[in-house]
Amino acid sequence: MSSELIAALSDLGASFGPTLQAALVVFLRVGAMMTMLPAFGESVIPMRVRVALALAFTAVITPALAPELPPLPQRPVPLLYLVATETVAGFALGAGLRLFVMVLQIAGTIAAQATSLSQFFGGAGVDPQPAMSQILVMGGLALAVTLGLHVRLTEFLLLSYQFIAPGEFPAASDMGDWGVAQVSRAFALAFTLAMPFVILSLVFYVALGAINKAMPQLMVAFVGAPAITFAGLALLLLTAPLILPIWHDAFTAFIAEPVGATP
Repeated sequence: MSSELIAALSDLGASFGPTLQAALVVFLRVGAMMTMLPAFGESVIPMRVRVALALAFTAVITPALAPELPPLPQRPVPLLYLVATETVAGFALGAGLRLFVMVLQIAGTIAAQATSLSQFFGGAGVDPQPAMSQILVMGGLALAVTLGLHVRLTEFLLLSYQFIAPGEFPAASDMGDWGVAQVSRAFALAFTLAMPFVILSLVFYVALGAINKAMPQLMVAFVGAPAITFAGLALLLLTAPLILPIWHDAFTAFIAEPVGATP
């Protein structure tokens, strides 16, 4: 009886061994990405939930990638090399996605600075940031999850093996150029999203200066501070339904073409 059980376990291991090895290779990249993924990798998500999500993504994409993945090396040094390459690839891809969360944070910070709301509820979160940043980040993540973020991330993971081969370090020069391009485009997108608030601030303070010049006895600071606060909140109410779809379009464009996409 014991010999039959051992034989059955041996046959089972021979059948599922390659799949489990491929799953481990995929998990190395997915696990590194999970630390930076928007929505699923936020610091407020418990670690156990993030590990479960990483295992779920691994189970989904492993069958499609198993024939293309290299087998696990038997010697320690090649195995450590494979772990290092997949971890670096996962962190790089996750950083590219995390930049889009930072786009909303930067846009909210610019808008808050322009409308004198930068310190209003500034510490209400894990990462201290203005209330406008909190609103835009939560709204953007909610929009992405509602429109199928898990499906888009699965597509992104499958696509990642086409431009970062498993078991190979990406070229440092190419990765550096890619990273600089993504950071510069992220700042450009953030400033574009915050442009209505910058224009409002410019027009308001020019008008306030003209009023102060015409009526020096008027305490423009007492009149202007509540006015710019109300105008900023009203503009956020009007522009948020336009800002978030623009951000989501750039986000999905990056997922579809992470090498040449323009955020």
